[in-house]
Amino acid sequence: MVRAAVSYAEGTAALSHTSALRIWGLPVPAGGPIHLSTGPAGHLRGAPGLVVHRRKHLQMEPPAVVVRKGLPVTQLEPTIMDCWPLLDGDAKRAPAIVAVNDQLTTPDRLLAALSSYPRIAGRRHLLHLLELIRSGCRSPLELWGYQYIFTGRPFANLVWQYPVHVHGRVLYLDALDRTTGTNFELDGSKYHSSAFHRERDLRRDSALQTLGIAVVRLSHRRLTREPGSVRTEAIGIMAARPTGWTLPSHAEVRY
Repeated sequence: MVRAAVSYAEGTAALSHTSALRIWGLPVPAGGPIHLSTGPAGHLRGAPGLVVHRRKHLQMEPPAVVVRKGLPVTQLEPTIMDCWPLLDGDAKRAPAIVAVNDQLTTPDRLLAALSSYPRIAGRRHLLHLLELIRSGCRSPLELWGYQYIFTGRPFANLVWQYPVHVHGRVLYLDALDRTTGTNFELDGSKYHSSAFHRERDLRRDSALQTLGIAVVRLSHRRLTREPGSVRTEAIGIMAARPTGWTLPSHAEVRY
């Protein structure tokens, strides 16, 4: 169906919106129509299952349109903006989060694209999401923790997705307090589903202990159902740790 739509366009349109996100390999809810975007001179018509968007300044060449998997698609950053009003809940936030995680784009590039969408519905919430991603949040659970738990002066020295070099590889710590060396790991509900995952995390935590880092694992259930008590507990844990912790030089990651 997608290739038939592209064939119908005869080079005058590109896959866009959720159709483009699928080709980019980003999460999109199943179903829905195929979306094509064409320039101001395009004369394509929509049909059942096909939505055609006429864009005033769209040109069928890079960087506005690129080829992925042999199909023309709109540039990633504007495509994420286009999809924001079409999606809901976690599905709304997922494309931006996954695109940054997969190194397809950066928070700054997404923010630059947003500047061209001054009237997009829900712009304030999208801007807030991109600022959180730029601060280091890399999952919906981390976004939750950043907004409702690890906020305010007690967590002023917290760094999200802090990289450290351990045993020949780079580990990214969910939320590291640089003053006390306390690392809060926000475990999503999908983790610890097997003995393998549990053993992997134990080995990881032991390796971090050699750097003087105390690992505190917080479950999805506690984070979402007991945010107040988790916050109080986290503050108490940091207060019980000596200040002045520094990362050993051999563990620093340099880019």
